Amino acid sequence: ILGEHLRICPQGYTCCTSEMEENFANKSQSEFEAMMKEAGRSVQATLTAQHRSFDSYFQDLLNKSEKALYDAFPSIYGELYTQNVKVFKDLYSELRRYYRSSNINLEEALNEFWVRLLERLFKLLNPQYQITDDYLDCMVKHAEQHKPFGEVPRDLKVKATRAFIAARSYAQGFLVGSDVVRKVSQVSLSHECTRAIMKLMYCPHCRGMSSVRPCNNYCLNVVKGCLANQADLNTEWKYLMDSLIGVADRIDGPYNVDTVIGTIHMRIAEAISNLQENKDSITSKVFQGCGNPKISTKSSSSEDKKRRGKVTLEAKSSAQALEMLVLDAKGNLTALKTYWITLPSSLCSKKVMASSASDDKCWNGMTKGSYLPQVMGDGLANQINNPEVEVDITKPDMTIRQQIMQLKIMTNRLGNANIGNDVDFQDTSDDMSGSGSGDSCPDDVCGKRLSKSPSTRQPETNAIPKRSGHGVNGASSRSLPSASLLLLLSVAVIAAQHLWR
Repeated sequence: ILGEHLRICPQGYTCCTSEMEENFANKSQSEFEAMMKEAGRSVQATLTAQHRSFDSYFQDLLNKSEKALYDAFPSIYGELYTQNVKVFKDLYSELRRYYRSSNINLEEALNEFWVRLLERLFKLLNPQYQITDDYLDCMVKHAEQHKPFGEVPRDLKVKATRAFIAARSYAQGFLVGSDVVRKVSQVSLSHECTRAIMKLMYCPHCRGMSSVRPCNNYCLNVVKGCLANQADLNTEWKYLMDSLIGVADRIDGPYNVDTVIGTIHMRIAEAISNLQENKDSITSKVFQGCGNPKISTKSSSSEDKKRRGKVTLEAKSSAQALEMLVLDAKGNLTALKTYWITLPSSLCSKKVMASSASDDKCWNGMTKGSYLPQVMGDGLANQINNPEVEVDITKPDMTIRQQIMQLKIMTNRLGNANIGNDVDFQDTSDDMSGSGSGDSCPDDVCGKRLSKSPSTRQPETNAIPKRSGHGVNGASSRSLPSASLLLLLSVAVIAAQHLWR
Protein backbone atom coordinates (compact mmCIF):
# COMPACT_ATOMS: atom_id res chain seq x y z
CA ILE A 1 0.00 0.00 0.00
CA LEU A 2 1.06 3.65 -0.30
CA GLY A 3 3.07 4.76 2.72
CA GLU A 4 1.86 8.34 3.08
CA HIS A 5 0.56 7.51 6.56
CA LEU A 6 4.01 6.46 7.86
CA ARG A 7 5.65 8.81 10.35
CA ILE A 8 9.00 7.06 10.89
CA CYS A 9 9.71 4.76 7.95
CA PRO A 10 10.28 5.95 4.32
CA GLN A 11 6.92 6.84 2.74
CA GLY A 12 7.20 4.61 -0.32
CA TYR A 13 5.15 1.50 -0.86
CA THR A 14 4.88 -0.35 2.43
CA CYS A 15 3.55 -3.45 4.14
CA CYS A 16 2.81 -1.54 7.36
CA THR A 17 -0.23 0.33 8.63
CA SER A 18 0.08 3.20 11.10
CA GLU A 19 -0.79 0.83 13.94
CA MET A 20 1.90 -1.65 12.83
CA GLU A 21 4.48 1.12 12.68
CA GLU A 22 3.58 2.24 16.20
CA ASN A 23 3.78 -1.34 17.47
CA PHE A 24 7.18 -1.75 15.82
CA ALA A 25 8.37 1.49 17.45
CA ASN A 26 7.35 0.28 20.92
CA LYS A 27 8.86 -3.13 20.24
CA SER A 28 12.18 -1.72 19.07
CA GLN A 29 12.40 0.55 22.11
CA SER A 30 11.77 -2.25 24.61
CA GLU A 31 14.17 -4.58 22.77
CA PHE A 32 16.98 -2.02 22.65
CA GLU A 33 16.58 -1.12 26.33
CA ALA A 34 16.65 -4.86 27.11
CA MET A 35 19.90 -5.15 25.13
CA MET A 36 21.40 -2.34 27.20
CA LYS A 37 20.38 -3.92 30.48
CA GLU A 38 21.65 -7.33 29.42
CA ALA A 39 25.03 -5.88 28.46
CA GLY A 40 25.11 -4.01 31.77
CA ARG A 41 24.21 -7.10 33.77
CA SER A 42 27.21 -8.89 32.32
CA VAL A 43 29.52 -6.12 33.56
CA GLN A 44 27.73 -5.98 36.92
CA ALA A 45 28.13 -9.74 37.32
CA THR A 46 31.87 -9.49 36.65
CA LEU A 47 32.41 -6.68 39.16
CA THR A 48 30.16 -8.23 41.79
CA ALA A 49 31.95 -11.57 41.46
CA GLN A 50 35.32 -9.85 41.95
CA HIS A 51 34.01 -8.09 45.05
CA ARG A 52 32.59 -11.31 46.44
CA SER A 53 35.85 -13.20 45.89
CA PHE A 54 38.03 -10.57 47.57
CA ASP A 55 35.57 -9.91 50.38
CA SER A 56 35.37 -13.63 51.18
CA TYR A 57 39.16 -13.92 51.11
CA PHE A 58 39.71 -10.88 53.34
CA GLN A 59 37.04 -11.83 55.88
CA ASP A 60 38.50 -15.35 56.02
CA LEU A 61 41.95 -13.93 56.79
CA LEU A 62 40.54 -11.92 59.67
CA ASN A 63 38.49 -14.85 60.98
CA LYS A 64 41.45 -17.21 60.93
CA SER A 65 43.65 -14.72 62.79
CA GLU A 66 40.99 -14.24 65.46
CA LYS A 67 40.40 -17.99 65.81
CA ALA A 68 44.14 -18.63 66.12
CA LEU A 69 44.27 -16.10 68.94
CA TYR A 70 41.32 -17.67 70.77
CA ASP A 71 42.76 -21.18 70.31
CA ALA A 72 46.33 -20.43 71.41
CA PHE A 73 46.21 -17.63 73.98
CA PRO A 74 44.40 -19.45 76.86
CA SER A 75 47.10 -22.10 77.13
CA ILE A 76 49.93 -19.61 76.58
CA TYR A 77 48.89 -16.73 78.84
CA GLY A 78 46.35 -18.14 81.27
CA GLU A 79 44.72 -15.30 83.22
CA LEU A 80 46.50 -12.69 81.13
CA TYR A 81 44.17 -13.83 78.37
CA THR A 82 41.08 -15.17 80.12
CA GLN A 83 40.55 -11.94 82.09
CA ASN A 84 40.97 -9.82 78.97
CA VAL A 85 38.98 -11.72 76.34
CA LYS A 86 36.71 -8.73 75.67
CA VAL A 87 39.68 -6.50 74.81
CA PHE A 88 40.68 -8.87 72.00
CA LYS A 89 37.11 -9.40 70.81
CA ASP A 90 36.52 -5.66 70.68
CA LEU A 91 39.65 -5.18 68.56
CA TYR A 92 38.56 -7.63 65.89
CA SER A 93 35.04 -6.21 66.00
CA GLU A 94 36.39 -2.71 65.33
CA LEU A 95 38.58 -3.99 62.49
CA ARG A 96 35.55 -5.57 60.83
CA ARG A 97 33.46 -2.44 61.25
CA TYR A 98 36.19 -0.34 59.69
CA TYR A 99 36.48 -2.70 56.71
CA ARG A 100 32.72 -2.46 56.17
CA SER A 101 33.22 1.32 55.75
CA SER A 102 31.74 2.37 59.06
CA ASN A 103 32.71 5.80 60.31
CA ILE A 104 35.55 4.56 62.51
CA ASN A 105 39.01 6.05 63.01
CA LEU A 106 41.19 2.96 62.67
CA GLU A 107 44.26 4.51 64.25
CA GLU A 108 42.26 5.52 67.30
CA ALA A 109 40.79 2.01 67.54
CA LEU A 110 44.28 0.47 67.54
CA ASN A 111 45.56 3.05 70.04
CA GLU A 112 42.64 2.31 72.35
CA PHE A 113 43.32 -1.43 72.15
CA TRP A 114 46.93 -1.05 73.27
CA VAL A 115 45.95 1.35 76.08
CA ARG A 116 43.24 -1.01 77.40
CA LEU A 117 45.54 -4.01 77.11
CA LEU A 118 48.37 -2.24 78.94
CA GLU A 119 46.06 -1.18 81.77
CA ARG A 120 44.70 -4.70 82.22
CA LEU A 121 48.07 -6.45 81.99
CA PHE A 122 49.84 -3.98 84.27
CA LYS A 123 47.33 -4.74 87.03
CA LEU A 124 47.58 -8.50 86.48
CA LEU A 125 51.37 -8.41 86.45
CA ASN A 126 51.41 -6.42 89.69
CA PRO A 127 48.70 -8.07 91.85
CA GLN A 128 50.45 -7.12 95.06
CA TYR A 129 49.59 -3.44 94.54
CA GLN A 130 46.37 -1.45 94.61
CA ILE A 131 46.23 0.06 91.13
CA THR A 132 43.55 2.77 90.90
CA ASP A 133 42.10 4.27 87.72
CA ASP A 134 43.94 7.54 88.39
CA TYR A 135 47.17 5.61 88.76
CA LEU A 136 46.51 3.83 85.44
CA ASP A 137 46.00 7.18 83.72
CA CYS A 138 49.39 8.30 84.98
CA MET A 139 50.95 4.97 84.02
CA VAL A 140 49.64 5.21 80.44
CA LYS A 141 50.91 8.75 80.13
CA HIS A 142 54.42 7.82 81.26
CA ALA A 143 54.42 4.52 79.39
CA GLU A 144 54.58 6.30 76.04
CA GLN A 145 58.29 6.89 76.40
CA HIS A 146 58.98 3.40 77.78
CA LYS A 147 57.46 1.41 74.90
CA PRO A 148 56.17 -1.45 77.08
CA PHE A 149 55.12 -3.49 74.02
CA GLY A 150 58.28 -2.72 72.09
CA GLU A 151 57.93 -1.56 68.49
CA VAL A 152 54.92 -3.78 67.76
CA PRO A 153 52.14 -1.17 68.23
CA ARG A 154 53.82 1.38 65.97
CA ASP A 155 54.78 -1.18 63.33
CA LEU A 156 51.35 -2.82 63.33
CA LYS A 157 49.61 0.55 63.16
CA VAL A 158 51.51 1.55 60.03
CA LYS A 159 51.11 -1.78 58.24
CA ALA A 160 47.57 -2.68 59.31
CA THR A 161 46.10 0.72 58.54
CA ARG A 162 47.58 0.73 55.05
CA ALA A 163 46.35 -2.80 54.42
CA PHE A 164 42.83 -2.05 55.72
CA ILE A 165 42.59 1.25 53.85
CA ALA A 166 43.57 -0.47 50.60
CA ALA A 167 41.30 -3.47 51.21
CA ARG A 168 38.13 -1.56 51.99
CA SER A 169 38.64 0.96 49.16
CA TYR A 170 39.31 -1.91 46.77
CA ALA A 171 36.18 -3.80 47.80
CA GLN A 172 34.09 -0.64 47.67
CA GLY A 173 35.38 0.21 44.19
CA PHE A 174 33.86 -2.92 42.69
CA LEU A 175 30.47 -2.16 44.22
CA VAL A 176 30.49 1.44 43.04
CA GLY A 177 31.43 0.39 39.51
CA SER A 178 28.65 -2.20 39.44
CA ASP A 179 26.09 0.27 40.75
CA VAL A 180 27.06 2.91 38.18
CA VAL A 181 26.47 0.39 35.38
CA ARG A 182 23.11 -0.59 36.88
CA LYS A 183 21.85 2.98 37.11
CA VAL A 184 23.13 4.02 33.68
CA SER A 185 21.61 0.94 32.06
CA GLN A 186 18.19 2.06 33.32
CA VAL A 187 18.29 5.45 31.56
CA SER A 188 15.36 5.66 29.13
CA LEU A 189 15.76 6.36 25.42
CA SER A 190 14.88 9.78 24.05
CA HIS A 191 12.00 10.21 21.60
CA GLU A 192 14.46 10.88 18.77
CA CYS A 193 16.43 7.76 19.65
CA THR A 194 13.28 5.61 19.70
CA ARG A 195 12.44 6.74 16.16
CA ALA A 196 16.01 6.05 14.98
CA ILE A 197 16.05 2.57 16.52
CA MET A 198 12.69 1.75 14.92
CA LYS A 199 13.95 2.91 11.51
CA LEU A 200 17.09 0.81 11.94
CA MET A 201 15.51 -2.42 13.12
CA TYR A 202 11.97 -2.65 11.70
CA CYS A 203 11.55 -0.31 8.75
CA PRO A 204 13.11 -2.99 6.49
CA HIS A 205 10.12 -5.20 7.42
CA CYS A 206 7.71 -2.50 6.26
CA ARG A 207 9.54 -2.43 2.91
CA GLY A 208 9.34 -6.20 2.51
CA MET A 209 13.06 -6.62 3.27
CA SER A 210 12.88 -8.53 6.55
CA SER A 211 15.94 -10.64 5.64
CA VAL A 212 18.14 -7.62 4.85
CA ARG A 213 20.48 -6.72 7.72
CA PRO A 214 21.22 -3.10 8.69
CA CYS A 215 24.46 -1.60 7.38
CA ASN A 216 27.16 -1.70 10.06
CA ASN A 217 28.10 1.99 9.90
CA TYR A 218 24.43 2.96 9.84
CA CYS A 219 23.89 0.95 13.03
CA LEU A 220 26.94 2.55 14.65
CA ASN A 221 25.67 6.07 13.97
CA VAL A 222 22.25 5.25 15.41
CA VAL A 223 23.61 3.61 18.55
CA LYS A 224 26.34 6.20 19.10
CA GLY A 225 23.68 8.88 18.89
CA CYS A 226 21.42 7.03 21.34
CA LEU A 227 24.28 6.28 23.77
CA ALA A 228 26.12 9.59 23.43
CA ASN A 229 25.76 10.42 27.14
CA GLN A 230 26.80 6.91 28.18
CA ALA A 231 30.01 7.23 26.15
CA ASP A 232 30.94 10.28 28.22
CA LEU A 233 31.45 7.91 31.16
CA ASN A 234 34.50 6.52 29.38
CA THR A 235 37.20 8.79 30.85
CA GLU A 236 36.21 8.45 34.51
CA TRP A 237 35.36 4.77 34.04
CA LYS A 238 38.85 4.10 32.73
CA TYR A 239 40.32 6.03 35.67
CA LEU A 240 38.34 3.83 38.07
CA MET A 241 39.51 0.60 36.41
CA ASP A 242 43.14 1.82 36.43
CA SER A 243 42.84 2.85 40.08
CA LEU A 244 41.46 -0.55 41.07
CA ILE A 245 44.35 -2.22 39.25
CA GLY A 246 46.79 0.06 41.08
CA VAL A 247 45.37 -0.79 44.50
CA ALA A 248 45.30 -4.49 43.57
CA ASP A 249 49.06 -4.28 43.06
CA ARG A 250 49.41 -2.69 46.51
CA ILE A 251 47.27 -5.37 48.15
CA ASP A 252 49.51 -8.07 46.73
CA GLY A 253 52.63 -5.96 47.17
CA PRO A 254 53.71 -3.30 49.69
CA TYR A 255 50.43 -3.46 51.66
CA ASN A 256 50.20 -7.25 51.46
CA VAL A 257 46.99 -8.16 53.26
CA ASP A 258 47.94 -11.81 53.55
CA THR A 259 51.08 -11.00 55.52
CA VAL A 260 49.59 -8.20 57.63
CA ILE A 261 46.00 -9.25 58.38
CA GLY A 262 46.77 -12.94 58.70
CA THR A 263 49.39 -12.31 61.41
CA ILE A 264 47.65 -9.81 63.72
CA HIS A 265 47.39 -12.43 66.49
CA MET A 266 51.12 -13.13 66.19
CA ARG A 267 52.00 -9.46 66.57
CA ILE A 268 49.80 -9.21 69.68
CA ALA A 269 51.55 -12.25 71.16
CA GLU A 270 54.92 -10.65 70.39
CA ALA A 271 53.83 -7.45 72.13
CA ILE A 272 52.66 -9.28 75.27
CA SER A 273 55.93 -11.22 75.42
CA ASN A 274 57.83 -7.92 75.21
CA LEU A 275 55.84 -6.59 78.18
CA GLN A 276 56.41 -9.76 80.20
CA GLU A 277 60.14 -9.80 79.56
CA ASN A 278 60.53 -6.14 80.52
CA LYS A 279 58.00 -6.17 83.34
CA ASP A 280 60.42 -5.26 86.12
CA SER A 281 62.05 -2.45 84.16
CA ILE A 282 58.72 -1.01 83.01
CA THR A 283 57.23 -1.25 86.50
CA SER A 284 60.24 0.51 88.01
CA LYS A 285 60.00 3.37 85.53
CA VAL A 286 56.26 3.73 86.12
CA PHE A 287 56.83 3.86 89.87
CA GLN A 288 59.44 6.57 89.36
CA GLY A 289 57.02 8.69 87.38
CA CYS A 290 53.76 8.01 89.22
CA GLY A 291 54.90 7.05 92.70
CA ASN A 292 54.64 3.75 94.54
CA PRO A 293 51.08 2.42 94.73
CA LYS A 294 49.72 1.05 97.97
CA ILE A 295 50.29 -2.58 98.83
CA SER A 296 47.17 -4.69 98.29
CA THR A 297 45.67 -6.37 101.34
CA LYS A 298 44.21 -9.12 99.15
CA SER A 299 46.38 -12.16 98.71
CA SER A 300 46.76 -13.43 95.20
CA SER A 301 48.27 -16.53 93.73
CA SER A 302 47.86 -15.36 90.16
CA GLU A 303 51.62 -14.92 89.86
CA ASP A 304 51.94 -18.68 89.57
CA LYS A 305 49.46 -18.76 86.72
CA LYS A 306 51.25 -16.32 84.46
CA ARG A 307 53.18 -17.47 81.44
CA ARG A 308 56.48 -16.00 80.43
CA GLY A 309 58.95 -16.23 77.59
CA LYS A 310 58.88 -15.86 73.84
CA VAL A 311 55.88 -17.19 72.02
CA THR A 312 55.97 -18.51 68.49
CA LEU A 313 52.69 -18.78 66.62
CA GLU A 314 52.33 -19.93 63.06
CA ALA A 315 50.26 -18.31 60.34
CA LYS A 316 49.03 -20.31 57.39
CA SER A 317 49.89 -18.29 54.33
CA SER A 318 47.41 -17.95 51.50
CA ALA A 319 49.72 -15.82 49.37
CA GLN A 320 49.12 -17.93 46.28
CA ALA A 321 45.36 -17.52 46.62
CA LEU A 322 45.81 -13.75 46.92
CA GLU A 323 48.05 -13.68 43.88
CA MET A 324 45.47 -15.56 41.83
CA LEU A 325 42.69 -13.26 43.03
CA VAL A 326 44.64 -10.19 42.00
CA LEU A 327 45.64 -11.62 38.61
CA ASP A 328 42.03 -12.54 37.85
CA ALA A 329 40.78 -9.11 38.93
CA LYS A 330 43.38 -7.24 36.88
CA GLY A 331 42.49 -9.26 33.78
CA ASN A 332 38.78 -8.49 34.15
CA LEU A 333 39.35 -4.82 34.95
CA THR A 334 41.60 -4.40 31.91
CA ALA A 335 38.95 -5.97 29.69
CA LEU A 336 36.29 -3.59 31.05
CA LYS A 337 38.26 -0.37 30.54
CA THR A 338 36.73 0.42 27.15
CA TYR A 339 33.24 -0.89 27.90
CA TRP A 340 31.36 2.36 27.27
CA ILE A 341 32.98 3.27 23.96
CA THR A 342 32.93 -0.27 22.57
CA LEU A 343 29.29 -0.78 23.57
CA PRO A 344 27.84 0.53 20.24
CA SER A 345 29.93 -1.82 18.10
CA SER A 346 29.19 -4.69 20.49
CA LEU A 347 25.43 -4.09 20.30
CA CYS A 348 25.50 -3.71 16.51
CA SER A 349 27.47 -6.88 15.87
CA LYS A 350 26.00 -9.16 18.55
CA LYS A 351 22.45 -7.89 19.09
CA VAL A 352 21.30 -5.96 16.04
CA MET A 353 23.20 -8.37 13.78
CA ALA A 354 24.38 -5.62 11.45
CA SER A 355 26.09 -6.54 8.21
CA SER A 356 29.82 -6.35 7.58
CA ALA A 357 31.35 -2.93 6.96
CA SER A 358 31.99 -3.75 3.29
CA ASP A 359 28.42 -4.90 2.52
CA ASP A 360 26.80 -2.75 -0.19
CA LYS A 361 23.47 -4.58 -0.10
CA CYS A 362 22.40 -3.79 3.45
CA TRP A 363 19.60 -1.67 4.89
CA ASN A 364 20.80 1.94 4.92
CA GLY A 365 17.69 3.53 6.38
CA MET A 366 15.98 4.11 3.03
CA THR A 367 16.54 1.03 0.93
CA LYS A 368 18.89 -1.87 0.25
CA GLY A 369 22.31 -0.55 -0.76
CA SER A 370 25.50 0.90 0.69
CA TYR A 371 25.76 3.42 3.54
CA LEU A 372 27.81 6.50 2.70
CA PRO A 373 27.83 8.87 5.75
CA GLN A 374 30.88 8.70 7.99
CA VAL A 375 30.72 7.20 11.45
CA MET A 376 30.45 9.74 14.27
CA GLY A 377 32.91 9.92 17.15
CA ASP A 378 32.16 8.88 20.72
CA GLY A 379 30.40 11.04 23.27
CA LEU A 380 27.82 13.83 23.31
CA ALA A 381 29.94 16.58 21.73
CA ASN A 382 30.63 14.46 18.64
CA GLN A 383 26.94 13.99 17.78
CA ILE A 384 26.29 17.51 16.55
CA ASN A 385 26.19 16.32 12.93
CA ASN A 386 24.85 12.81 13.47
CA PRO A 387 22.79 12.06 10.32
CA GLU A 388 20.57 9.46 11.99
CA VAL A 389 19.72 10.77 15.46
CA GLU A 390 18.90 14.33 16.43
CA VAL A 391 20.96 14.91 19.58
CA ASP A 392 20.85 18.10 21.64
CA ILE A 393 24.44 18.35 22.81
CA THR A 394 23.56 21.23 25.17
CA LYS A 395 21.45 18.97 27.41
CA PRO A 396 23.54 16.22 29.04
CA ASP A 397 21.61 13.51 30.87
CA MET A 398 21.71 14.42 34.56
CA THR A 399 21.51 10.84 35.84
CA ILE A 400 24.63 9.98 33.87
CA ARG A 401 26.40 13.17 35.01
CA GLN A 402 25.71 12.15 38.60
CA GLN A 403 27.24 8.75 37.96
CA ILE A 404 30.32 10.38 36.43
CA MET A 405 30.70 12.26 39.73
CA GLN A 406 30.37 8.98 41.67
CA LEU A 407 33.18 7.53 39.57
CA LYS A 408 35.34 10.57 40.35
CA ILE A 409 34.67 10.25 44.06
CA MET A 410 35.56 6.55 44.13
CA THR A 411 38.68 7.08 42.01
CA ASN A 412 39.75 9.74 44.49
CA ARG A 413 39.36 7.32 47.39
CA LEU A 414 41.39 4.69 45.58
CA GLY A 415 44.07 7.27 44.78
CA ASN A 416 44.38 7.98 48.49
CA ALA A 417 44.43 4.29 49.37
CA ASN A 418 47.19 3.76 46.81
CA ILE A 419 49.50 6.03 48.81
CA GLY A 420 48.32 4.78 52.21
CA ASN A 421 46.10 7.71 53.18
CA ASP A 422 42.76 7.27 54.86
CA VAL A 423 39.59 8.80 53.43
CA ASP A 424 36.15 9.60 54.75
CA PHE A 425 33.70 6.79 54.07
CA GLN A 426 30.02 7.05 54.69
CA ASP A 427 28.00 3.95 55.47
CA THR A 428 27.03 2.66 52.04
CA SER A 429 24.56 0.01 53.13
CA ASP A 430 21.67 2.03 51.68
CA ASP A 431 23.48 3.41 48.65
CA MET A 432 26.00 1.17 46.94
CA SER A 433 27.09 4.09 44.80
CA GLY A 434 29.21 5.20 47.74
CA SER A 435 27.97 8.67 48.53
CA GLY A 436 30.63 10.86 49.98
CA SER A 437 32.95 13.67 49.09
CA GLY A 438 35.90 13.78 46.76
CA ASP A 439 37.05 14.58 43.28
CA SER A 440 38.97 12.99 40.45
CA CYS A 441 42.60 12.03 40.85
CA PRO A 442 44.17 12.66 37.42
CA ASP A 443 47.72 12.74 38.72
CA ASP A 444 47.32 9.35 40.41
CA VAL A 445 48.65 11.10 43.50
CA CYS A 446 46.04 12.61 45.77
CA GLY A 447 46.59 14.32 49.06
CA LYS A 448 45.21 13.17 52.34
CA ARG A 449 41.73 13.85 53.60
CA LEU A 450 41.71 15.44 56.99
CA SER A 451 40.48 13.38 59.92
CA LYS A 452 37.12 14.20 61.44
CA SER A 453 38.76 14.21 64.86
CA PRO A 454 38.40 17.59 66.57
CA SER A 455 42.02 17.36 67.64
CA THR A 456 44.50 19.22 65.45
CA ARG A 457 47.74 17.88 66.89
CA GLN A 458 49.96 15.52 64.91
CA PRO A 459 49.45 11.77 65.40
CA GLU A 460 51.50 10.10 68.11
CA THR A 461 54.17 7.70 66.88
CA ASN A 462 55.04 6.11 70.21
CA ALA A 463 54.03 2.62 71.27
CA ILE A 464 51.25 3.78 73.59
CA PRO A 465 49.64 6.95 72.25
CA LYS A 466 47.46 9.25 74.27
CA ARG A 467 43.84 8.24 74.65
CA SER A 468 42.57 10.78 72.13
CA GLY A 469 44.41 9.68 68.98
CA HIS A 470 44.18 11.16 65.54
CA GLY A 471 43.25 9.69 62.16
CA VAL A 472 45.37 7.51 59.92
CA ASN A 473 46.65 10.42 57.94
CA GLY A 474 50.31 10.77 57.11
CA ALA A 475 51.98 13.84 55.75
CA SER A 476 50.87 14.91 52.33
CA SER A 477 51.70 17.55 49.81
CA ARG A 478 48.15 18.18 48.70
CA SER A 479 44.75 18.13 50.39
CA LEU A 480 41.56 16.82 48.90
CA PRO A 481 38.54 18.96 48.05
CA SER A 482 36.69 20.16 51.08
CA ALA A 483 33.01 19.74 51.80
CA SER A 484 32.54 23.42 50.95
CA LEU A 485 34.03 22.93 47.51
CA LEU A 486 31.79 19.93 46.87
CA LEU A 487 28.78 21.96 47.97
CA LEU A 488 29.72 24.62 45.43
CA LEU A 489 30.09 21.94 42.77
CA SER A 490 26.63 20.60 43.59
CA VAL A 491 25.12 24.09 43.32
CA ALA A 492 26.88 24.57 40.00
CA VAL A 493 25.48 21.30 38.64
CA ILE A 494 21.94 22.25 39.69
CA ALA A 495 22.30 25.70 38.13
CA ALA A 496 23.61 24.18 34.92
CA GLN A 497 20.69 21.77 34.87
CA HIS A 498 18.25 24.69 34.89
CA LEU A 499 20.18 26.40 32.09
CA TRP A 500 20.11 23.23 29.98
CA ARG A 501 16.34 23.06 30.44
